[in-house]
Amino acid sequence: MTSNSVAKNSEPRTCKGTAVAVLVGSALAIGIATFITNERRHYMERSFRQNENTIEGRVTIKRPVEKVFEFYRNFNNLPSFLGDVMAIDKTGSATSRWTIQGPLGIQVHWTVRVTEERPNELIRYETVSSPALKTVWEVYFASGLATDETEVREVMKVPLGRLGRAALALIGKFPAEEMYSNLNRLREMLETGKVTDTSYAVKGKFDKRSK
Repeated sequence: MTSNSVAKNSEPRTCKGTAVAVLVGSALAIGIATFITNERRHYMERSFRQNENTIEGRVTIKRPVEKVFEFYRNFNNLPSFLGDVMAIDKTGSATSRWTIQGPLGIQVHWTVRVTEERPNELIRYETVSSPALKTVWEVYFASGLATDETEVREVMKVPLGRLGRAALALIGKFPAEEMYSNLNRLREMLETGKVTDTSYAVKGKFDKRSK
C-alpha cells in the first residue's frame, strides 16, 4: 500500500471525526443551556415553595457594600432598574409616593413606608394599606467573598398567597421573574452604569438607557 492510498483512506475518517466532534460540542452546549434554564426555573419554584406568600432572590454585585447600600437607599435611584416603577417622590422622612405602570398602560400610586433600616445591612419597607393587601420588601446587604463584592438578598412578602399570584399571572405579572430581572438590572447599573436587561419591564422604559 502506498502513502497516497493511506492518505486517501484517512480522509473519510478525519471528516467523520470532525463531524462527531461538532455534534458532541453542539450537544454539550445545548445540554449546558438546558441545565441553566432548568436551574433558574427550579430556583424560582423553590422560592415559591418556601412560603406561598414569600418570594426570594439574590444577586452578587462587584461593588463595595457601602456603595450598593447607599445607591439602593436613595429611592430616587430605584426607577433606574425597577421594571414597572416610573417615579418615586419623597413625601416624608420615611414615606414616599410610587408611580407604578401596570398592564394596558394603567398607572397606580402606592404610598411606601420604610419600617427598618440598618446601614449596609438591611432596608425593610412596605406599602401603606390594609394588612390583608400589604406588600413587604426586605433587602439584605452583606460583603461578598471577594474584595469589593456585595451579596444582595431580597425577600418580598406578597398578599393573598397563591390566589394573589394567580390573579397577577392573569394580567401578565410574574413577581418571581420580575424580581430576578430587577436584581440583574441593579447589578448592571452599579457595575456598568447602564441597563441592557429589558425583560419583565414596561415596554420601551429602558430602550434609551441601554443604547
